[in-house]
Amino acid sequence: MQMQGRLRRVLRAPPPRILLYRAISSPPPGGNGGGGGDGGSGVAVKQVTRGNMAEALEKLRGRVREAAFVGVDLEMSGVTSAPWRDTFEFDRADVRYLKLRDSAERFAALQLGVCPFRWDPAKSAFVAHPHNFFIFPRKELPSDCSSHEFLCQTTSIDFLAKYQFDFNTCFREGISYLSRAQEEEALQKFNTLHHERMKMNFKEWRDVIVSKPMVDNHLSVNIKCGAGQFQTVFFKMRPAIMLNGFSSHQLKLIQQVLRKNFRDLVFVCTFGEDDTSEKKVVYSDTDEDRMLLMKDVQEDQLKNREERVKSAIGIRHVIDLLSSERKLIIGHSCFLDIAQVYSKFVGPLPSSIKEFALSFHKIFPHIADTRHLLSVNQAVQELMKQKSKSLSSAFSLLCPASYSSAEKASSHSPVTIEVEGDETTSSSFISGAKHEAGYDAYMTGCIFAQLCAYLGIKFEQFSPLDDLATNTRLQKHINFLSPSWNSGTVIDLSTGMERPDPGYMRRYPAAVYDNIVVIWGFMSKVRPKEIKDCICKVFGSGSVTTVFSIDSTAALVQFKKQESVNDFLDLKSALERADSAVLILHPLSTILEGGQTRAAKYDTYRDICSSSESKSLFADQAEAVCATSKNQFKENVDDNLISGVLDGFALTSETEGDGILSGSKNQDVADVTCHDILDALHDGKALLGRRM
Repeated sequence: MQMQGRLRRVLRAPPPRILLYRAISSPPPGGNGGGGGDGGSGVAVKQVTRGNMAEALEKLRGRVREAAFVGVDLEMSGVTSAPWRDTFEFDRADVRYLKLRDSAERFAALQLGVCPFRWDPAKSAFVAHPHNFFIFPRKELPSDCSSHEFLCQTTSIDFLAKYQFDFNTCFREGISYLSRAQEEEALQKFNTLHHERMKMNFKEWRDVIVSKPMVDNHLSVNIKCGAGQFQTVFFKMRPAIMLNGFSSHQLKLIQQVLRKNFRDLVFVCTFGEDDTSEKKVVYSDTDEDRMLLMKDVQEDQLKNREERVKSAIGIRHVIDLLSSERKLIIGHSCFLDIAQVYSKFVGPLPSSIKEFALSFHKIFPHIADTRHLLSVNQAVQELMKQKSKSLSSAFSLLCPASYSSAEKASSHSPVTIEVEGDETTSSSFISGAKHEAGYDAYMTGCIFAQLCAYLGIKFEQFSPLDDLATNTRLQKHINFLSPSWNSGTVIDLSTGMERPDPGYMRRYPAAVYDNIVVIWGFMSKVRPKEIKDCICKVFGSGSVTTVFSIDSTAALVQFKKQESVNDFLDLKSALERADSAVLILHPLSTILEGGQTRAAKYDTYRDICSSSESKSLFADQAEAVCATSKNQFKENVDDNLISGVLDGFALTSETEGDGILSGSKNQDVADVTCHDILDALHDGKALLGRRM
């Protein structure tokens, strides 16, 4: 009854031209708190395509300007181009960023969700306006030579299809874009295309104008030239030609051509009442008149050029709006999202994660990640205990279907959130669903509002003029993002520095990168435990702390001691150069079988990940990257080292537990000794029944 009373009060008197679609940050009774599964949620989300982009953008400007914060989300055509490009706990910060950059550059952004949240003191509630922008990169400018290719990951496409993603609308009506870098490049191209052709055409026409007599302010003959027949008119009592049939690129270059080559010809562009333009070249033989005409030309040319490029900027207008208003942007596990935003709408991603963080911070100075915020409050941590930190899970828990269930779950009263539409008809609105960018942006904002309450922020004391990003209870949590769900770190966008995430529970021991080797090309049947066992037989039972499988063809091996890295690489090279019988009988034969096994230090793993090559298996990727530099994997091993292998595998004088390299002579009866190997080589006897 209490819930119904609140709804009746909200619905009693809707403002003019405003449709109130929903009250409170949850579906209506009987709905699903996580977004209604595959069906609609009851939340009206405005659908924006290139057909209604201009109108939606104009209204969005006001919504963002009034907003306390803005929820943002992206849907993409994929996440990883190969299984090994997923982020791992053993990825160093630079490697993790390389994988992230690869994803942002290869996959397309298909939807942008933007949801401004405005605090209404009269209602003591937030008013949300979720927007779902369809995106599709297409060629909008004739001078654009970009191929606009992108990858589609089948699992991602199947996932979107499961939640009724509208691919037809995306591909046919999606809004295209130019990044800031592409816009600058387009404007530069306008100043160079067709320069020489324009120069010749206007020289020929001007020569005719000068040579022909005038009769009653008209030319005595019609003008024809090699470039085609120009329509001759008069502009302010001076000879001129109409520029009919020229492309937009050519028209933008005319002023430059005339200025450089013809002092007495001036380009003029005028606009009619219906905004149609008439472009002319005017002959003027006085400096004073020419200066006036050139001023007009410059003003009209600038306006025409800006409008042309502006129309191609497309969806980036939304990004520029969010940036210029410097609003608090809210995302959920959004590091990949912001990399996509930078790659698609700003320019090529920087080479390092620190440079990227600092550059992005200049454009968006205030970002909060709800996934990170879930870990900063003890009460929320208790509430989320044993639960997933996914967007839908957090929304179901923090934004329940009724006040009674919310109050039962915690001591906090939920922050009220209403959703409003912008029109008296809902033709542009559909009921939002999970994994639609507009609805996910709405869910993200709802979660953030509830988390603010847990942090002790009293919105009842909040003024629409207050800057939420500077709130003392929230400020220390802003601009901290997790680079990936398993990084175990958070990065401060304002400094570009990473720090450990105290709330992260590691699955593996902390990585010591100088102690790690990457091994690839071994037989696919070999498992991580077998890799660890065979190495420990040589270097000692405690010599390897972790073996992490990259995929079926590669693994990262972390040694307890740094010196074991070089010892292992030297031993591998020595065995490969030694007699084949020695290799067969050696414990490392488990991973060296087949003769295709390669190994290198961690920096080589980084170099492989940085390559633009795209192979499904890591071993194939590594071979493709290293094809021209295989010598770096062939250690310089002298004959004395090989002799050491045959003489008892004494490659080091250090003691390494109970491994072969320890030089211990107390092997079990079932173990193969150095003398066993030599006997087998000399006598040709098989060592049957003995354990390797």
